[in-house]
Amino acid sequence: MLSSIVRLLRLASLVVCAIVIASFAIFALNQTKTASKHQTEELTAGPSTHSASSARSGSSATANESSVHRDIDDASREFTSPFAGIVSGSNSEWLKRGVELFLALLVYGVAVGFVARALRI
Repeated sequence: MLSSIVRLLRLASLVVCAIVIASFAIFALNQTKTASKHQTEELTAGPSTHSASSARSGSSATANESSVHRDIDDASREFTSPFAGIVSGSNSEWLKRGVELFLALLVYGVAVGFVARALRI
């Protein structure tokens, strides 16, 4: 009975960590694609179109999200919501996502793994 609970805890921990990591990876890929496109537009068009091109690139990134991407982000947001208040004052999306990823891995990965090992003993 106890070994099945330990296995379930480990499986849940792995699934949550995989979802949070996947969400961060998708975020990072989208940010680098957007930055690359923005830099290319800046170089070809010049600095006068800076605000217009950044507004366009931000709206097109959210319009192209697939349903799988939205589902992963929604699940990740649920898992990281307890940590959102820690970085709510920051304007940097990278800082917010990075801290939430780190804390989620710490809690759901390390702490749940520790509890699973403690239950096994």
